[in-house]
Amino acid sequence: MPDLLYARVDACYEQAEIFFKRRFIRAEVSLKLRGQKAGVAHLDENLLRFNPQLYRENRDDFLTQTVAHEVAHMVARQMFGSRIQPHGEEWQLIMRGVYGLPPNRCHTYAISRRQATRYVYHCQCPDNDFAFSAQRHTLVTKGRRYLCRRCRGPLVFSGQQRLE
Repeated sequence: MPDLLYARVDACYEQAEIFFKRRFIRAEVSLKLRGQKAGVAHLDENLLRFNPQLYRENRDDFLTQTVAHEVAHMVARQMFGSRIQPHGEEWQLIMRGVYGLPPNRCHTYAISRRQATRYVYHCQCPDNDFAFSAQRHTLVTKGRRYLCRRCRGPLVFSGQQRLE
């Protein structure tokens, strides 16, 4: 399956080379991106990273739109330099003119969020609880203090956890 993605990256470069009548340095391709982003172009490292889960779940649109989107960043950098805006008119020109695609800044793929443990904290206010992330809870265990904005009292761990 990743072979299609690599082939599409190469095809996007070839399309840009035909359009601009010049060669482009190919970026390294990685499938080590997680979370909500479908793809990221690391311009200074000449690296394209793609989200393998979103690729599997949205293969056709991903190959058409997302791959072209990220390669367009690399092409724009090589054509116009480092001072251009990431989704500025140069990038948009490449999306429309070279690839014939809408210059969409963000994808609309469904993202499944994993459940996270929240740590319940209370203050002196009645019926007021605060759900802390694991990271914030760890900071409290190391001595960080948080105060309620309403009563200005310290937030204290209740001993309860919940999944959100």
